[in-house]
Amino acid sequence: MGLHSRYARILADGERPSFLGGRKEEEDKIRQKLSKMFDGMMNHLHKEQGASLRIEILGDDEVQSFINAHAEVLNGSMRQAEMSDAMRSRLEKSNYIFSGMKTFHELNEAFPSLTRADGSRKPFEEFLHDVRKIDDTYNGNYLRSEYNFVQASADMAARWESFSDDDRYELQYRTAGDDRVRPEHAALDGITLPKSDSFWNGCMPPNSWNCRCQVVQVRRGKYPTTPHSDAMQRGDKALAKDTKGMFRFNSGKQAKSVPDYNPYTIKRCNSCDVAKGKAKLNNAKGIGRSELCKACLFIRECRTDAYNNIQHKRARNYVTNTIPSNGYMLNKVNGSDFKMNVNRKALRAVIKHLPLENKMLIKDIIKALPKRKYESYSPLGDTKDMNNPKDVANIRKKKERGVSGYNLYDLRINEKDYVLFAEIKYGKEYPYAVYTKKRNNK
Repeated sequence: MGLHSRYARILADGERPSFLGGRKEEEDKIRQKLSKMFDGMMNHLHKEQGASLRIEILGDDEVQSFINAHAEVLNGSMRQAEMSDAMRSRLEKSNYIFSGMKTFHELNEAFPSLTRADGSRKPFEEFLHDVRKIDDTYNGNYLRSEYNFVQASADMAARWESFSDDDRYELQYRTAGDDRVRPEHAALDGITLPKSDSFWNGCMPPNSWNCRCQVVQVRRGKYPTTPHSDAMQRGDKALAKDTKGMFRFNSGKQAKSVPDYNPYTIKRCNSCDVAKGKAKLNNAKGIGRSELCKACLFIRECRTDAYNNIQHKRARNYVTNTIPSNGYMLNKVNGSDFKMNVNRKALRAVIKHLPLENKMLIKDIIKALPKRKYESYSPLGDTKDMNNPKDVANIRKKKERGVSGYNLYDLRINEKDYVLFAEIKYGKEYPYAVYTKKRNNK
């Protein structure tokens, strides 16, 4: 079944989806913005030469601007959901990849319209007129369902993250409880199971486009626990229309707003190692044989570059807006001879060392610094291989900056253990890097 056939079934399943809660004025503004950017992207496409669409066009400024604008619309649907910064970053990544794949289909569909039946090139205005329906279809009709789906996914991801793992609690499936509930979803209403039950891997809402079902946490014993086999049987029946398994995912566990298999991808994307994060982009064996796979890999590469810049900027802006221009001093803690100098420059070094998807951990690090616990002192180069030219050069540069060693502190952040490396420079101490507790290198 093709892309438009799948969407025809989606849009035929129930009423026409509302968008932005029915706030037509906001919807019109979004449509106008996307339509204008679509025109710019088509203008760029019109300048293309060759017999086939270049995958690399996805990285061009005009196309990236459109992808980012579309992703930002989807990001806007998640703003009210309360979740960790790490979860939000992963969902935003999912929105970007989804928007990129959607854009690839729009470009691919528009490309044949560049020429007439006799092979002559169309002037831009004629070409734009002929591809206007693509914009209306993808960024009007389809976007409504996508916006609602991402909103529901984000809500469920936030809930999943907040649900306790304590076995005193269970999770319960609940529908909206009105006459608009689909019979197949009503069959799931009231299913109550532990969070660890595999039922939630494939039956967590949203279980279709425009699904309004929810899952809540309840006290164990307040409701009868549903037998696992009964729950799975009801789940299979409820999702019988989803023959490809498109909706069998858990946005919270997978940290994705949209499943890997969606209207813009293919079924085997569900088992792709790149999509699952098990293979790096430059080591994706067996991937990239189709134009769709090539587009996906290229979009993910674009995301890595853009995402790195965005996350760095967001974290650095937080430091700039939170930390006074002249910084501040933290008192000594037991075992340490130093007061800690906390300033913007030092915290930017901490940000630099944080993992790409967790740059905003800097907010929690700043809060945790006053409660740091001294662990040990490590002289400069103590754990380095002084026969390694790179290590020797690194040590030399640090000595030139006045660094003599590091004080190591324990930090407890969000119930996880971290180690803080505080740089001793010209007899003063500054935060330098924070790693998970298992890491002990400098």
